[in-house]
Amino acid sequence: MNAVITAALPVFALILTGWLAARWKVLGLGATDALNRYVVYLSLPALLFRAMTQVDLTHMAHWSFVGAFAGGIAITFLVSFLPRKSMPRAMTDRSIEGLAASYANAGYMGIPLCLALFGAESLAPATFTTLLTASVLFGFAIALIEFDRQQTPNAMATLGKVGRALTRNPLLAAPVLGLAWASTGLALPEGLDRYVALLGASASPCALVTIGLFLAQTERAAAGPGVLRLVLGKLLLQPAATAVLAFYVFSMPPLWAWTAVLMSALPIGTGPFMLANMYGRDAGVTSRAILISTVASVLTVSLLVAWISAHPIS
Repeated sequence: MNAVITAALPVFALILTGWLAARWKVLGLGATDALNRYVVYLSLPALLFRAMTQVDLTHMAHWSFVGAFAGGIAITFLVSFLPRKSMPRAMTDRSIEGLAASYANAGYMGIPLCLALFGAESLAPATFTTLLTASVLFGFAIALIEFDRQQTPNAMATLGKVGRALTRNPLLAAPVLGLAWASTGLALPEGLDRYVALLGASASPCALVTIGLFLAQTERAAAGPGVLRLVLGKLLLQPAATAVLAFYVFSMPPLWAWTAVLMSALPIGTGPFMLANMYGRDAGVTSRAILISTVASVLTVSLLVAWISAHPIS
């Protein structure tokens, strides 16, 4: 219970702060977009860049961790993506649904939660999950959609478009640049290090408040069978599949295994909602799934945090 209070409660309290700020009109209608852009383009990239510049490259490559986390994503994505006779859907819609069921809120919610529960040692695996989610999974979904949208699919043209989109994604570019700097063996100049530290320190609270602002805008949406299927896949199936892979199939340090499970148990991030809007699809299902999964995660994530705290990490 102490772990829930000290680690999970502050995270959900910041989300509640954003929700109340929206309901009480403390922040204007444009605050959600402005604060979201601040987090995506400035503070979170600074946090990820600095974290990667400080990693020990000889001890951070845990391919078992990648296999466990990516495996949980793949299983959950396929369950929602595969066509159903009772509800035939275009590949574009099924791609967005598969993304929604497996797209963890890693950057906004996962990194703050891992730092609160596990400390700075969890930042490297938590950043890996952000990369896998925001770049690999997101890029894969975009590729499927682009192939579906073309009557005569051109693999090279699609790959080029996906590649350009990913290189412009600051959540991918920042940690990659940080790893490139770490490979030189040089420390960041003191002034630059202090700058990115100050900028990155605002990432966690701003990101969590942004979630609350977003939820306040979608709270009146109703749930349906499709929404509940996505929520159950995200909050139950994905962490269960990841836990089996992390503890019974692959071998990795306990901290990395628990980080993989915790990050996979997070609610749905805003990526699927943005993708649905980008391609002109109905974003109602994804927005409702984000809302319900975030509210339900207050219980599910708190229970998982309590379970993790009862087991040795080191």
